[in-house]
Amino acid sequence: MVLDVHPPHLLFLGDIKNPLDAKTAMGVLEWRPEHCIGQFRLPGCEIDLGLPDLSPTEAFDAGAKSLLIGVAPLGGEIAPEWMESIRLSLASGLSVVSGLHQKLTAVNGLKSIADAEKVALVDVRVPPDVHRIALGKKRTGKRLLTVGTDCCVGKKYTALAVWKALAKQGVDVTFRATGQTGIMISGSGIPVDAVVSDFLPGVCEYLTPDAGENHWDIIEGQGSLFHPAYAAVTLGLMHGSQPDLMLLCHDPNRVAIDGFESFPIPAIGDSIRRYEEAARLTNPVARVAGISLNTAGINKEKSDRICAEVAESTGLPCFDPLKTSLDALVLDLIS
Repeated sequence: MVLDVHPPHLLFLGDIKNPLDAKTAMGVLEWRPEHCIGQFRLPGCEIDLGLPDLSPTEAFDAGAKSLLIGVAPLGGEIAPEWMESIRLSLASGLSVVSGLHQKLTAVNGLKSIADAEKVALVDVRVPPDVHRIALGKKRTGKRLLTVGTDCCVGKKYTALAVWKALAKQGVDVTFRATGQTGIMISGSGIPVDAVVSDFLPGVCEYLTPDAGENHWDIIEGQGSLFHPAYAAVTLGLMHGSQPDLMLLCHDPNRVAIDGFESFPIPAIGDSIRRYEEAARLTNPVARVAGISLNTAGINKEKSDRICAEVAESTGLPCFDPLKTSLDALVLDLIS
């Protein structure tokens, strides 16, 4: 599923205060900096991406083609206080790109403004018109899926870092985006959390089709098997994509599921066991091949020590893709 997201962008941050809510903007800026002209923040916003603060008119004059809603709040709704900014952006000549569950095209009045200004409303979180029940049959090619002890622990970043490193090594590899930010970065993919649950594993089979014997699909993970709200999408993606390998992503600073403080983060060893057990329903040889740590906010010395301790306790390679080059590691991961 290929999608035109109308770069370059003005990244909209609204009035958010939690950095985890800004993961869409941060991801697009990290992997497509050439697509980002500025940031648009409302009063009360506590996130700063280091980009110029621009109004929609200023961004249009600077060459922006779209306002990209760079926030991903729980529930995926467009906050009422953002509507004026969205309307202003359309009136300024910018298309609007959103990965939220609430569709721009369903908001009363937006389409008429977009039509009048000859700009687009782009809803990224629209599933393909594919209604297929999973077959569960083994497909050719090789697959790696990122999984997590929680949401927002680096699954997308890790998948992109592995994809980039493998491509640099000359491996036949494809990044398979499964969420709005990954799709905005790569320009293609399927928003799996918008798929009807009955068809989710089948759509994931469609996303990761038969391939050459040495071809690798690097699949962006979603949710977490241990998340009380989002475990279902994790399981459906896992069963449909049939990963040969998984990389477990973990934030060592987090003790409970974000936003669900009564649900503790499981131990890494227990997480490995439970992911392997779940994945082996459709791929009996699925295994966790490494641990990706999100050590943001931890100094390099302490980060290295934590990685060494995790590697020793699990017997698996452990790394932080933000602080460690994967060029020398990825071929060992997939061997």
